[in-house]
Amino acid sequence: MTKTDILMTGRMLPSVIEALEEHFTLHRMWEASDQDTFLREFGPRIRGLATSTMKGRADAAFLDFFPNAEIVASFGVGYDNVDVHAAAKRGIIVTNTPDVLNDEVADLTIGLLISTLRRIPQADRYLRAGEWLKAPFPLSSTLRDRKIGIIGLGRIGKAIARRLEGFGVEIAYHGRTRQENVSYAHYPTLTSMAEAVDVLIAITPGGAGTKHLVNAEVLSALGPNGVLINVARGSVVDEAALIKALQQGTILAAGLDVFEHEPQVPQALIDMDNVVLLPHVASGSIHTRKAMGQLVVDNLVSWFAGKGPLTPVSETPYQPRGQ
Repeated sequence: MTKTDILMTGRMLPSVIEALEEHFTLHRMWEASDQDTFLREFGPRIRGLATSTMKGRADAAFLDFFPNAEIVASFGVGYDNVDVHAAAKRGIIVTNTPDVLNDEVADLTIGLLISTLRRIPQADRYLRAGEWLKAPFPLSSTLRDRKIGIIGLGRIGKAIARRLEGFGVEIAYHGRTRQENVSYAHYPTLTSMAEAVDVLIAITPGGAGTKHLVNAEVLSALGPNGVLINVARGSVVDEAALIKALQQGTILAAGLDVFEHEPQVPQALIDMDNVVLLPHVASGSIHTRKAMGQLVVDNLVSWFAGKGPLTPVSETPYQPRGQ
């Protein structure tokens, strides 16, 4: 029996590659010396794609190489790496990997928040440099008596909020509409929430609709005691405005797991001592990445078994035949 042709745009975990090879004929785009020639040759054979937020963007021009594609299985809960509107026009289903990474990202967010407030990386560097022998490490700010504003109270946002409840802090959220059965204070505008809180945690989806949502006005409203934590997408924050706000003391500190042009990180951020920087590792545990990879596999297997996608995104809704 001939296996269905699947394209993997960039190297994923060995477990994902092995599982896909078991079910499909897997083409590895990253191994091609001339990718344009490779895509022109094999593109018409490809019926499904496995892609990742870290492996380039599947835009309309890229999707044009695959006239027979039926599904794009994206590795990650965010899927701004795929032009979902272009996919929808072509009748292509897009899936992502929600839920399996919620707890990991929420855990990391709390760690990043405490690291930023209590200056844990700075204290580690201070000890390693022998500075403790000369003088105690300076006192830090605290999580005590702070009000936390969450930008995007989705599944991960709620997981973050539940963890924050254990610290006894006041929690608020910003969203276009107030959510039912949510007791946290709701702010219809981000600026108004920034004025009312001490910490902003960004966990909203990326894309054009949220580009530079956290801008100079929001940072000014957050104020000189304010802290920004970004575990969403680098595009959500106006990076130039953030650098200026940190340099001028408009806000106190920032903890960043994502950047506008990652993996390139502005030297200005690297040089600052009031910033904690992570290389986009919020979901980066072996356990969680394996679960995400398995969901990529399961979506493709389910689709080509005629059972439909497991986790289609809202922009490409799946309608079973006969309904």
